[in-house]
Amino acid sequence: MKLLAAGALALGLGAVPAGAQEFINVLTGGTSGVYYPLGAQLAKIYGEKIEGARTQVQSTKASVENLNLLQQGRGELGFALGDSVKSAWEGDEEAGFAKKLDKLRAIAAIYPNYIQIVASEESGIKTFEDLKGKGLSVGAPKSGTELNARRIFETMGMSYEDLSKTEYLPFGESVELIKNRQLDATLQSAGLGVSSIKDLAISLPVTLVSVPASVAETLGAPFIAAEIPANTYEGQTEAVPTLAITNILVTHSDVSEETAYQMTKQLFENLDDMVAAHAAAQAISAENGPKGLPIPLHPGAERYYKEAGIL
Repeated sequence: MKLLAAGALALGLGAVPAGAQEFINVLTGGTSGVYYPLGAQLAKIYGEKIEGARTQVQSTKASVENLNLLQQGRGELGFALGDSVKSAWEGDEEAGFAKKLDKLRAIAAIYPNYIQIVASEESGIKTFEDLKGKGLSVGAPKSGTELNARRIFETMGMSYEDLSKTEYLPFGESVELIKNRQLDATLQSAGLGVSSIKDLAISLPVTLVSVPASVAETLGAPFIAAEIPANTYEGQTEAVPTLAITNILVTHSDVSEETAYQMTKQLFENLDDMVAAHAAAQAISAENGPKGLPIPLHPGAERYYKEAGIL
């Protein structure tokens, strides 16, 4: 594994062996999303609990970039959306994968991402169809969020050409444009309570736009119909129908069995710390870890689930 010189958070202080000087670079997403705070907490946990581990957290454009970096051995753990992982394993060029990413291995299915479409109240957008003729940010280019957006538009019989303006921006930048009246809405695929939308809802009146359950039925796995519960965000008094997609922690086949085992074990043994970093982690459980994965488990992760009596 490569020595990552910058940004090491901590040297391991625990008593759990993982081999001499294991470098664990955790690939996340934009700093205003959910991947980043969870990834930073994981890097901290691994640095403290895995002996000899030097850790780093890296902000990226999220799912697609993370998966390509893992295939290249430029990270040891990455967060990614389930549909992006499936596309990577299949080598879907349109989704941003030039070939099948055959080195990818799963650590765990974690929490669901919710499609959260938020419009300024003054834009007049109330339904998905109301996005026609409006300005929307669909996430960073070729990110998992943007792939989600494209699939939903297709299923709704729409395209980006129906919009007056399409921005390809991370969550935080999308929100700033809405605050400055330069954009009408943002589509974000993230855990509930994402900081960017919380910030926007506190700053000005917003509308959460629903996505019909029929879209999930048409798209099929890993998409499911879901709801954003009432009062998730300021001024949101009713539950909003939408879609959810499972997030997956992904590693690669060149990571040692012991390191993958420890990464899996320390995740589940320190869930309270993960929840403290972001409430989305409340949905993470060891029982669900090996479920519904579109790629093989890493042998180290498989060992953990067998020891825990889950497999």
